[in-house]
Amino acid sequence: MLEVVGNDRANAPTDAEQLAQRYRSLVEFSPDGVVVHERGTIVYANPAMVRLLGGETADDIVGQPVARFVEPRDVPAMLERIRRLTIAGTASEPAELSLVRTDGSNVECETVSVLTAWHDRLAYQVVVHDLTQQRRAEAAQRRAEQFFTTVVSQLEEGVVVIDKEGRIESANPAARRIFGYDADDLIGTRIDDLPLALLDANAQPMPTAWYPVIRTLSTGETVTRFVFGVDRPDGQRRWLSASSRLLNPEDPNSSAVSSFNDITEFRASRRQLEYQATHDPLTGLANRALVLSRLAGALGTTETLPVSTVLFIDLDGFKQINDTLGHAIGDTVLQIVAQRLQRGLRSDDIVGRIGGDEFLVLLSGRTLGEDLDALVTRLRQTMAEPIIARGHRIQVNASIGITPLHIGDSRSPEAVLHDADLAMYRAKPSGHQNGTLSGRRGDSARSDSTHAS
Repeated sequence: MLEVVGNDRANAPTDAEQLAQRYRSLVEFSPDGVVVHERGTIVYANPAMVRLLGGETADDIVGQPVARFVEPRDVPAMLERIRRLTIAGTASEPAELSLVRTDGSNVECETVSVLTAWHDRLAYQVVVHDLTQQRRAEAAQRRAEQFFTTVVSQLEEGVVVIDKEGRIESANPAARRIFGYDADDLIGTRIDDLPLALLDANAQPMPTAWYPVIRTLSTGETVTRFVFGVDRPDGQRRWLSASSRLLNPEDPNSSAVSSFNDITEFRASRRQLEYQATHDPLTGLANRALVLSRLAGALGTTETLPVSTVLFIDLDGFKQINDTLGHAIGDTVLQIVAQRLQRGLRSDDIVGRIGGDEFLVLLSGRTLGEDLDALVTRLRQTMAEPIIARGHRIQVNASIGITPLHIGDSRSPEAVLHDADLAMYRAKPSGHQNGTLSGRRGDSARSDSTHAS
């Protein structure tokens, strides 16, 4: 037999009862501890509070004096906070205290007390948040910060932190040493107000917008291996390789960290190595590789010629100087000849020693004619002036071969060198007093020579 039961609205819970039931459920399942104490005695503890105090069930907590679970030194402040609660519903400010668990251990917590009612009597409800994980996280952060500070302070690399306004927040000892300033002169100073001259890679004043850390702060861009120069207050110029990035890329207002290495010595060493690889160690002139490289750049030009003429110069009778007077005097002669060649040419001409007593000159902007003849005559006369070396009076003459270049010249640098060499050898036996002119192979050529004594 089926019995139909209708709705019994008289037994339905009221809205207030439903709200109270939901509140009790929230309290029961809250991850924070909740305890109610009346006249100093605990009358309720939710499961989270039982676990926090180390109890197995609520019976281990309920009925106990609330002060039993508070570190004695924190009890007076706790009592003072709840004494100030005189109106139902008011709450105390969050406060930290140390709770004593059932096993005697302590746990650091943050509490908020609320004056409320418990079975129609005034009582205090306390919400307790366990700070254990937060304290561990804070301790870990302090350790990390201390470790970071210690490591950064020991780095040879300079490190500065700059806020969004461009002011220096911190600078490690290496940064202060590289910049040549004390910490007090750096901290709080805007990066663009530093009394330092910053230079670009070409040693020209660098606009503020180009500073790598300014670019990072304004665009969020990470900058790496940016080379710039710094003129320090003591007059030294240092070259730095810098990188910069935001400390927190997800925060547009984040500070930026800039790190930089002093590459002054490295840069000088690299330039010295580059110089040594392209210059003759005895005379300081361009070596064979550099001269041929410059010549290769001029050949095949379809517009203006950066090099118009090639001179091949050989010192006549130089072997006799080495054999009779020694290589030391021979080296001195080569050095003086190199100096005379450089003085007799323009700054945009290229003079190189390509081996032994052979020199190659790349003339810029000159064409065949009276100007070139006059230059060759002047060079010959300059080199023929007596040289005094370790008490010996030496006169050296030279044979000069001349090879012009032309727009669209299809010869290789080696072929041009060969043609100039042939012109120089055609000059040696002729006994005349001018240079030798050689065109491309098969072209007509004029040969004159100068002889060394």
